[in-house]
Amino acid sequence: MEDPRIRKFAQFLIRSAVGLEKGEKILIELHGSETGLMKSLVQEAYAVGGKPFVHIFDYAVEGALVQGADAEHMEEIASYELERMRDMDAYIDIRATTNISMWHNVSDEAQKRYRQYYWGPIHLAERCNHTKWSVLRYPNDAMAQLAGVSTEEYEDFYFRACLVDYDKMGRAMQPLQDLMARTDKVRIVAPGTDISFSIKGIPSFGMHGNRNIPDGEIYTSPVKNSVNGHITYNVPSPYDGFLFRDVYLEFKDGKIVKATSNNTDYMNEILDIDEGARYIGEFAFGVNPEINHPIGDILFDEKIAGSFHLTPGNSYDNASNGNHSAVHWDLIQIQTPEYGGGEIWFDDVLIRKDGLFVLDELKCLNPENLLSKEE
Repeated sequence: MEDPRIRKFAQFLIRSAVGLEKGEKILIELHGSETGLMKSLVQEAYAVGGKPFVHIFDYAVEGALVQGADAEHMEEIASYELERMRDMDAYIDIRATTNISMWHNVSDEAQKRYRQYYWGPIHLAERCNHTKWSVLRYPNDAMAQLAGVSTEEYEDFYFRACLVDYDKMGRAMQPLQDLMARTDKVRIVAPGTDISFSIKGIPSFGMHGNRNIPDGEIYTSPVKNSVNGHITYNVPSPYDGFLFRDVYLEFKDGKIVKATSNNTDYMNEILDIDEGARYIGEFAFGVNPEINHPIGDILFDEKIAGSFHLTPGNSYDNASNGNHSAVHWDLIQIQTPEYGGGEIWFDDVLIRKDGLFVLDELKCLNPENLLSKEE
């Protein structure tokens, strides 16, 4: 019997997250083997008059393909996939991995080719900027194990986080978006962190159920050459199957001039993939009230209430600072008291302290207000 939460989630994804309309084509991809949500998405796409296309990936097969492909063949694969993506109006990706290290047998060189020829052009450039898209995890045993809870506990958390009151969240985001539009200088201070940059003239967007699910972030990007100072990220961050910890970055005129972590050599290999990987492409606040601690999954961790992420790599077209890269790595710092606290200042005015917004017009974004019932 179908879990009713899956049907409700599928309806939300098709009708709200990507807003599929009659006659539109949608590509639904599944990385893994758990097809229940995918089946519901296909049915809901038909229910609104859409035209679903499906593709199921097996991680072991996909890894073998990437490992064996030289640059010429990877470019051919990417060209084929790019034409398909260009033919779509919408896209949903369900990532149901059973192993965080699913590509451990794929060489660093092969993964670099994959990011350069496949991930960058198809997903960062085409899908993110030219389709209505949503990318999500699936609440399976592996994700529960990664989060350190039972599968049942994880499922409950998952659906609470994914199906918050996004309409209320969207209304609460507007004052912060308005403030960001008037802001020039941002300064962030926290343990191991003192960094400043400008966001002047770059649009900001509140994401409330209309892209990555779970949602709950307000993003923009820094003026490319304006970032100066240093930052220590206190959330472990997975990249290509490796969990990076204690990431520390130093900036001079926008560029990362020093990067260290629990695997400094590998980290610098990632940041040397192309020129844009050493510049910041996104600055965002996390505000999802149901997410309050890391689970080792960036799609969730970047939405943690009281967090922000400052992202090396590609910027989105609608909030572009001109930086382009095959990398887009959402590195996260939590500023709630149990994670060391911190302050964020806009034009020398304190707007958030220890993870809570302090300006009256922004307090609606604090967890207790987003969770409370509206009168």
